[in-house]
Amino acid sequence: MSGVTGKVVAITGASSGIGEATARLLAERGAAVVLGARRRERLETLVTEIRDRGGRAVAGVTDVTQRADLDRLVQRAVEEFGQLDVLIGNAGIAKLGPVAEGDVEGWSAMIDVNVRGVLHGIAAALPVFRRQGRGHLVTTVSTSGLKIVPGQAVYAGTKNAVRTILEALRQESTDGVLRTTTVSPGFVRTELADSIDDPAERERTQRRFEEFALDPAAVARAIAFAIEQPEDVEIGDITIRPTVQN
Repeated sequence: MSGVTGKVVAITGASSGIGEATARLLAERGAAVVLGARRRERLETLVTEIRDRGGRAVAGVTDVTQRADLDRLVQRAVEEFGQLDVLIGNAGIAKLGPVAEGDVEGWSAMIDVNVRGVLHGIAAALPVFRRQGRGHLVTTVSTSGLKIVPGQAVYAGTKNAVRTILEALRQESTDGVLRTTTVSPGFVRTELADSIDDPAERERTQRRFEEFALDPAAVARAIAFAIEQPEDVEIGDITIRPTVQN
């Protein structure tokens, strides 16, 4: 029996990459997964594949920039499975480029998805966690917030904002009800590069993905490790990167 068995886990950004890999792994280990993303067809295909393997899964189209969508995702978990044990805030976008380019639209989009989207999930899940007397927030941030490099200033800023929010929430919640975990992946083979508008930056990022990026399943295993710990154990931060990443 796994420490994941029987838990109900909602995941945003679940239609590909880290979110999809995490959904598959947790379902294999006995969790019921509630999947949220914007692409309905990808979600439905994933749900079918998980169920065909004997897992439990439901899905709902979810745009994390819309507070009501997160409320519906959390409510779906409670209605279908009677509880929500974990919310994984995984949806994210990257609009990379020098600050001097003044990409205000791209900055706003990252703030909406990467920061406001996480806050919407927290606001939706916390009342449920409080009623239950337990709950776990797992949020995907990035090594970009740990090693600051040119071209990633605002992206790294959004990830560090979330890191700060989760740490403050942890300190506000030391009554044993809430656990928080931030996961900082390095280069991982995902579709994140597709959201980069700058052609040169997108090509550089894709080339690095092809050369040495981790399989998303590696990050999924790290997330599962945090979730499967006993309720009195909190894995606050996990950094996971390729061994050759500088």
